[in-house]
Amino acid sequence: MIARRLISRSFAAINQNKMKKIIFVCGLIAGLISAGWCVVGEKVLNDSVGINARTWLGYTFMILALSLIFVGVKQYRDNYNNGVISFGRAFVVGLYITLIASTTYVLIWLVAFYTIIPDYFEKYAQLVRQQMIADGASAAAIKQQMAQIASLTVMYKNPVFNFLFTFLEIFPVGLVISLIVAAILRKKPAAIESPV
Repeated sequence: MIARRLISRSFAAINQNKMKKIIFVCGLIAGLISAGWCVVGEKVLNDSVGINARTWLGYTFMILALSLIFVGVKQYRDNYNNGVISFGRAFVVGLYITLIASTTYVLIWLVAFYTIIPDYFEKYAQLVRQQMIADGASAAAIKQQMAQIASLTVMYKNPVFNFLFTFLEIFPVGLVISLIVAAILRKKPAAIESPV
């Protein structure tokens, strides 16, 4: 009886370590892909790519990167959890992957924001102004929007505010994907039929 408990605990510990590795690897890769696009996109895309197209591209890359939540949960379920996983457990695995991806994304963004693209808000303001002019916005509306961007620029100079706002760009996307993945991949153990 004691030996069975020890074996059961050691298998549980092995599964926990494997789960942590899956979570860490998938989260790190997802964060690197998201942040990589964000930084490279800002340096590579020229002014001819509008603000709306940049936003769509950014979220598209974010969703593609966070598809690693599906990979991580499925790998854990199929390879280390005997092919079964509850909705709650799948969601927790996805949530942890999201947390690591979001943190990686934010840390890379902070380094890039203060070193590689310190003129980010100047370019952003210029793109927004061009878009508003193309959309036929009034001079008063443009002036108001530029004032809001100027106030955001000041707030983003504070690393804590910058961290929180950047975290809120990616985390909700990962949260939604985690819920969807948990619903898709949940799998109960097969019912054991008793002999008649």
